[in-house]
Amino acid sequence: MRYSLAIELLVWGTLSSLALAYAGDQPASGEAPEIEITKKGLGKQVVISQGAKEWFMLIDVTPDNSVVLRQEKDRDQYLIDESETHDRAMTQSEVDAAIVDYVNSVKTRMKKP
Repeated sequence: MRYSLAIELLVWGTLSSLALAYAGDQPASGEAPEIEITKKGLGKQVVISQGAKEWFMLIDVTPDNSVVLRQEKDRDQYLIDESETHDRAMTQSEVDAAIVDYVNSVKTRMKKP
């Protein structure tokens, strides 16, 4: 039980540090992105915003399955709105890895002209 709590605190600390580090980078547009990672039940969500653009990912985990929702929006127009369902529950480490990968991919796309 103590190891589980220690691992969870380590993961949260790492994700918080990553969010702060990402927020400190200046993308090509010159405006720093805002990154907010929130725990949602057994899953998580991340909202990344920069000016009028917003990227969103929600991972909803139940004992039977996992649903991953991704959206990208520019002002009120959705550029991407997709979801995928997995027939098993994602582990906490899989959820964390997916969130970090998503943030990295958005950051990479922000820096491209």
